[in-house]
Amino acid sequence: MKSYRIALIPGDGIGPDVVAAAWQVAEAVAAKERFALEGTGFPWSCDHYLETGTMMPDDGIETLRGFDAILLGAVGWPASVPDSVSLHGLLLPIRKAFVQYANVRPHRLLPGVEGPLKKDGFDILCIRENTEGEYSGAGGRVHAGAPNEVAVETAIFTRAGVERILRFAFEKARERSGRLASVTKSNAQKHSMVFWDEITRELAAEYPDVAVTSYHIDAMAARMVMAPETLDVVVASNLFGDILTDLGAAIQGGLGFAASANIDPTRAGPSMFEPVHGSAPDIIGQGIANPLAAIWSAAMMLEHLGETGAASRIMRAMEHATANGIGIRPGEHRTGAFTEAVLNAIERE
Repeated sequence: MKSYRIALIPGDGIGPDVVAAAWQVAEAVAAKERFALEGTGFPWSCDHYLETGTMMPDDGIETLRGFDAILLGAVGWPASVPDSVSLHGLLLPIRKAFVQYANVRPHRLLPGVEGPLKKDGFDILCIRENTEGEYSGAGGRVHAGAPNEVAVETAIFTRAGVERILRFAFEKARERSGRLASVTKSNAQKHSMVFWDEITRELAAEYPDVAVTSYHIDAMAARMVMAPETLDVVVASNLFGDILTDLGAAIQGGLGFAASANIDPTRAGPSMFEPVHGSAPDIIGQGIANPLAAIWSAAMMLEHLGETGAASRIMRAMEHATANGIGIRPGEHRTGAFTEAVLNAIERE
């Protein structure tokens, strides 16, 4: 029997609730598909920071290296720990240490879910560059506190980094409809974004079966709202991808439906899977957090591990639940109710 070691990092806020739900579903489907999951929990969070002064121990990365995948709940508790500390203390170090350069976010309407656009056929796969670009962390501040204080934030785009995320996106487009949209702002950013466009054109010659179109970020934001059915795979830089995927989440019904994967396509290290809704401090402890995005992320994790049958089972079970009106409106059903509906659908199949 195959067995996979999974690092569980529930994190902050509603993270523990949704990770517990996702893990329960993952274990249930593993039993059906006859493979084993071995989960190890880590209490790394803002509470851990307040207790120890670090979001995770100094040997945290080496500890995670031995796992097949990481399932993360949420990071952040801004009332106690600045987001700049929590993000750069846990999430970004993991992404960068394991070269999880492809952030994959599926956006589509599940059965029974009516998005704000009232349109059918919304199904976009967003690919976001995940380790450099605008979030590289290069820069600094001088004359701190003085009237002439200066802050510099430098975006870093390497040929290797841009080429690998674009190639990943071309491959995904080839697997789907053969359509790729590349997003920049090259009319205003004449160095980094023109560079991105140039590499896009170079790679397009290697993928004659993929129709690639380049858009500016503002035009793409409008197109996702006005004509989302014209899009399939969308690829963008770290910042632009971050913005577009939150827009995509809103169109698919809200952040409670937004799953994601931080992928190392080389599989040299573990990839990390997480819902993108954040820690949601306003609903902590109420038992109403929607676990759908975390369960969907767990399905993406199993697919990445090669357990495609298990991933498909989870997706069908979620779709059965939403088609029956469970979990489609924020706060209407409790976390346990949606989890139970998914588990029941898995059991009945």
